[in-house]
Amino acid sequence: MPLMLRLTLFFALCVLTGPTLAVPVPPAPTFDARAWILLDAQSGRVITSHDADTPHEPASITKLMTAYAVFHALRDGKLSLDTAVPISEYAWRAEGSRSFVDLNARVPIEVLLQGVIVQSGNDASIALAEAVAGSEPVFAALMNEYARRIGMENSFFENSTGLPGERHRSSARDMGLLGRAIVREFPEYYRWYSQREFTWNNITQRNRNGLLDRDPAVDGMKTGHTSSAGYCLVSSAQRDGMRLIAVVLGTSSVTAREDASMALLNYGFNFFETRRLQPRGAELAQPRVLRAPGGKAAVGLADELYVTVPRGRADDVVVSVELEPGLRAPLAASQAVGRVQATLDGEVVAVDRVYPLADVPEGGFFRRLWDTIVGWFS
Repeated sequence: MPLMLRLTLFFALCVLTGPTLAVPVPPAPTFDARAWILLDAQSGRVITSHDADTPHEPASITKLMTAYAVFHALRDGKLSLDTAVPISEYAWRAEGSRSFVDLNARVPIEVLLQGVIVQSGNDASIALAEAVAGSEPVFAALMNEYARRIGMENSFFENSTGLPGERHRSSARDMGLLGRAIVREFPEYYRWYSQREFTWNNITQRNRNGLLDRDPAVDGMKTGHTSSAGYCLVSSAQRDGMRLIAVVLGTSSVTAREDASMALLNYGFNFFETRRLQPRGAELAQPRVLRAPGGKAAVGLADELYVTVPRGRADDVVVSVELEPGLRAPLAASQAVGRVQATLDGEVVAVDRVYPLADVPEGGFFRRLWDTIVGWFS
């Protein structure tokens, strides 16, 4: 779309007592792994990556999508945390890691979710899939629909567990997007990803994510391993209000996946910072809007705008607003009328759409007449 009206805004991002020196940014670490990615949870910016878009076997980090689909069912009111789910023979006989639920028992959704998140139980995953969709194949189709909505372009799920499947694949970038979606959309359930252990049927199992014990900033998310997928880990940590998500796929050992993930997180926290440029609903401009009452309308962002840049460079970010020419009422608050763009040294580091801050109706007869006449001579 043609964008003609351009406004450049400079935002004071923090109060400084003196000049802030930029921190030199060394090359990102590399590892003996099939793929990895490090991204900021608030801005979505990718800090570093390797082979991030190639589909790989995801093993049990698949269960991030399993839980995400169940979270949606809870939010939509289809289930509640205390809903008792019958354990079918198919779920009970699940191969691999287990939560040790009993055949024909009725187990609450909350227990099964902890069995999936903390214990990585395949039996609990299948029981949840059957509770949400009736069968695991139908649930897998639902997983793929949610993947499409999130923007996971290189993923296909055949099951809820992550057991090997001919087409069962995901990429490091896709898993990063999924981790970010869980953090942003379901903070009320995210606490389970930092839970150290879980007991069911008098059997206690510890969370397989060893980073929870290595760094107090780490509070999630999910491990995975099969002989063909290697050792995988999606991890998330928060320091001083900055949350990063790291995905490492296909290492040779538990130690290797943890060391690589920790190195990525430390690199991001040490050499980058994330700042909020604009809050949700803040006015960015009042452009001319034909036929609108008063001839103008306030525009801004539907969500907060964050930027992730090298440490010490946040105050050098330039924000510009570009608006469509010839805006004309009526305009709905959900109708994009332009975009806001943040750049650092000419590189785009954040972009988002701009909307009217409220519905813009048509003005009265004389306003419409006046704008019509003005339009004849424009």
